[in-house]
Amino acid sequence: MSKRTVLTGITTTGTPHLGNYVGAIKPCIDASHEVGVQSYYFLADYHGLVKNRNPDRMRQSTLEIAATWLALGLDTDTAVFYRQSDVPEILELTWILTCSTAKGLMNRAHAYKAVVQDNTEAGEDPDFAVNMGLFSYPVLMAADILMFNSTHVPVGKDQVQHLEMARDIAQRFNHHYGEHFVLPEAVIDEHVAMLPGQDGRKMSKSYNNTIPLWLPEKQLRKAIMKIVTNSLEPGESKDPDASVLFKIYAAFANQAQRETMRQAYRGGIAWGDAKQQTFELINQELVQGRERYEALIGEPGRIEQTLIAGAEKARAYATPFLARIRDAVGIRKLV
Repeated sequence: MSKRTVLTGITTTGTPHLGNYVGAIKPCIDASHEVGVQSYYFLADYHGLVKNRNPDRMRQSTLEIAATWLALGLDTDTAVFYRQSDVPEILELTWILTCSTAKGLMNRAHAYKAVVQDNTEAGEDPDFAVNMGLFSYPVLMAADILMFNSTHVPVGKDQVQHLEMARDIAQRFNHHYGEHFVLPEAVIDEHVAMLPGQDGRKMSKSYNNTIPLWLPEKQLRKAIMKIVTNSLEPGESKDPDASVLFKIYAAFANQAQRETMRQAYRGGIAWGDAKQQTFELINQELVQGRERYEALIGEPGRIEQTLIAGAEKARAYATPFLARIRDAVGIRKLV
C-alpha cells in the first residue's frame, strides 16, 4: 500500500460549481501528482439516488462532473478515476458494515437530525419523508472510504462528521473481526473548507446559490457581481473576515494576494472593484480548463471508456480486499 491513499467523491446531482472545485477537485488533482500518493476519485451516483429522482439529470451530471475532472488535468494513468456504481464491491461492503453499525450513531448524523428537526417544527411525524438512503448515507460513505483503506480524505467542515463516523465504524469492525481497516483522516484547507454561495450560506445545489464552474466569462462575471455584500460605501473600511466575497476570493488566491486584498478592504475598496478583482482571479484560473471542458463534453464515449478503465483498476484492489473481509466475517466456502 502507498504511504498515503487519498480518496474523494462528488455526488452526481447537478452541475459542478466553484465549491466543488476548490473544496475537492483542485486539492485532489494536486495530491494526485505527489510522489508516494495513491489517489481514488469517484462519481458518487449511488449517493445521488438519495435526492435525485430524475434519471436524465443523473446521466448529465455524471457526464459534466467526469468531464470537469479530466479538463482540469486529472492524470488517469496515476489516479484511479471511477463511477461508484461500476464497483459492486462497495455495495456489498456497505451491507457488511451496516451490520456492524449502531443505529444510535446514525441517529446523530447532522443531515438526518436536520430533517427530523424541520419535521418536528412543522408538526409532522419526525421521520416524515425520510428514506433509508438518507438515514444510512454515512454507512455508504464509510464503505467508499474503507474499501480502499484511504488514509486521507479531503472534505469540507460539514463533512467532518461523516469521516468521524467512518472511523467509528472501522474501529467497531476491527474490534470484532481483527485489524482490517485503516482509520482515515480528514484533510481540510481552512481557506476553502466550506465555500459560501452568493447568499452567504454554504455553496450548495440544495440552496440554489451555486456559481457553476464552467460559466462563460460574461455569465461568470454577472454571477460574481450578485454575491451579497453590505451597504458600506467606497472609502469606508470593510472587514474581510465578515465578507462572503472575501472568502470566495481567498479560496482562489495565494497568501500574498490574500494579504493585499485584506489591506484593500481595510482601506475602503469599493465593492464593485472587489468583485471585479475576484472575477478576474477566478476567470484566469479557469480559462484553459473551460476550453478543454467544452471539447470533452462533446465526447461522452471517450469519457465512458475512461470510467470503465478506472473501474477495472478499482476492482483490482476491491475484489481481493472484499474477499478477505468476507472471510473475516465468516462468509466462507464449506470446503
